[in-house]
Amino acid sequence: MRSAQATKDGPVAPTLPARLRRGSSAAVEPRGRRLAALSLLALGVVYGDIGTSPLYAFRECFNPEHGLAPTAAAVYGVLSLILWALILIVSVKYVVFIMRLDNRGEGGILALLALVLLTRRRDRSPQRRVFLALGLFGAALLYGDGIITPAISVLGATEGLEIAAPAFAPYVVPASAVVLVGLFLVQHRGTARVGGMFGPVMLVWFVTIAVLGAVEIALAPEILAALNPWYGARLLAEHGWSGFLALGAVVLAVTGAEALYADMGHFGRTPIRLAWFALVFPALVLNYFGQGALLLRSPEAIRNPFYLLAPSWFQYPLLVIATLAAIIASQALISGAFSLTRQAMRLRYSPRLTIVHTSRSEAGQIYVPAVNRALMVGCLLVVFGFQSSSALGAAYGIAVTGTMATTTLLFYVIARDRWGWSRWRAVGVAGVFLAIDLAFLGANAVKIGRGGWVPLAIAGGMFILMDTWNRGSRLLNGVLSRAAVPLDEFIAEVERVRPPRVPGTAVFLTNEVEGAPLLLQHHFRHNKVLHERVILLSVVTEEIPDVDDERRMSSEALPQGLYRVRVHYGFMEQPDVPEIVEHCSDHVAVDPEQTTFYLGRTHVVPTGRAPMMTWRKRLFQLMARNGASVTDFFNIPPSRVVELGAQIEL
Repeated sequence: MRSAQATKDGPVAPTLPARLRRGSSAAVEPRGRRLAALSLLALGVVYGDIGTSPLYAFRECFNPEHGLAPTAAAVYGVLSLILWALILIVSVKYVVFIMRLDNRGEGGILALLALVLLTRRRDRSPQRRVFLALGLFGAALLYGDGIITPAISVLGATEGLEIAAPAFAPYVVPASAVVLVGLFLVQHRGTARVGGMFGPVMLVWFVTIAVLGAVEIALAPEILAALNPWYGARLLAEHGWSGFLALGAVVLAVTGAEALYADMGHFGRTPIRLAWFALVFPALVLNYFGQGALLLRSPEAIRNPFYLLAPSWFQYPLLVIATLAAIIASQALISGAFSLTRQAMRLRYSPRLTIVHTSRSEAGQIYVPAVNRALMVGCLLVVFGFQSSSALGAAYGIAVTGTMATTTLLFYVIARDRWGWSRWRAVGVAGVFLAIDLAFLGANAVKIGRGGWVPLAIAGGMFILMDTWNRGSRLLNGVLSRAAVPLDEFIAEVERVRPPRVPGTAVFLTNEVEGAPLLLQHHFRHNKVLHERVILLSVVTEEIPDVDDERRMSSEALPQGLYRVRVHYGFMEQPDVPEIVEHCSDHVAVDPEQTTFYLGRTHVVPTGRAPMMTWRKRLFQLMARNGASVTDFFNIPPSRVVELGAQIEL
């Protein structure tokens, strides 16, 4: 192997196999047919959640617990609030502003958190720690969203049975459970096989709800007066507490706004924006206003205004379409939880978990069995615990508004540090968004006792797990670093002892990028031999989604047949150690069949003096014990692995 050579133009990195190359060249804006195709795909992946909100959002605003009767004035006010929430939160905040905060093209709250880590790398102030904690808690809230979204979407769809065939009302909950179990059981097949259906199905869905709403608006066109924001302001002013509580249901109309940002890396800004303004936003407005027009003519339709928009002959087909749309909405959140977990692992907020790639062509299509099982159990528990989409509405709002408020706070940090905005400009823009977010959050906070505690409990648990793993990993790495010896001392020891050299190559996978790792020292001390070639391989995960080709790999030839190799990956990428070693064979005589991988199995003992509470040390120990093996995680052939154990006091 040779070191990366330097020229007057800078370092030259070795050429990598195609699978290892994920450069960050400027993306070309899609046009024509490609833009249309990406926009159609975005319909199925990005807009499933917000697109199914009409199933329950408008009805929930008039939940008897809010004390708001479906009078004409109240209908106008609620519609005005829903419309302007869609405009201000989705169209302005997310589509115009938040989607500009990309981390090398990637979006999502963990990508945003990584951006904060990059911009404030040298900042050790308490303010930085507060923002990092908020970002981590916002990411934890998304796991609660991943449990509640499938449950509320499928429940909202199957509740159409009560309208189409009232005799089937007792079977709504069991039917929802069956649909959810089936959905989770097919996750291992991946979305590649059914992904092509998502866009067309959601296209049919949005066209259908738009037509149903437009027909009803034509029968009561006076409902269009609700376009005036004055009606929403008057509702809040005249109804006081009841109007404030209604805000907690209005926010259900904008659930899924985070998906626009989280899935930006898959489609880009332009297709997502085009799909929103050309179809999704108009279809949602038409359907909500159609439901309002129906209530003006028939106030008793409040029991399920969405399904009662349809004529009796169309209710069964609508039930089928709605169920498919709910499944798609659920799939988007389930896949999002898988992606979030992978990002958390790369950023050292999660132990290694088994990741199954379900597509040979799309790196983002993954399946995480442990997360899938946890989501399935969680979804079934909330379905049987809450029994209806109305009851779940309280739980849903807390997760959504908490994440939105966190995103706004991180937006402020990036606007100041990355865009160079003045304090007053950043406060002015972020302050408006935060005021809206906090109003919705406050309206949902009063529902904590009626179910809002569920996502908070899930997020609290996930926050503790992620923070414990991050802190424990840093402490453990510190212990291992102190145990390492300088490489020149180790090489001098090898020269002095002159141990037998056996044929082949030994690859030591290590976090250490400077000294001789403890694993190598143990091997040399106990076995008293070395291979002809010894590669010290460090896989470094950076706080960016992907790494440029020229920075991917660096190598250094050392005396006594040692080589030091560093391979850099982004947190959205999947390292493959055998492929890396195969690439090394271009520079040194490495025979894959004569290569042995040495891995360390560290047993953590929570009796050391590390500055972490004992219960958290025990939790870290439990997480480390149950994480996926290094062999599986890095795709290393088990027949080529030798594990050496070490007991570390933490």
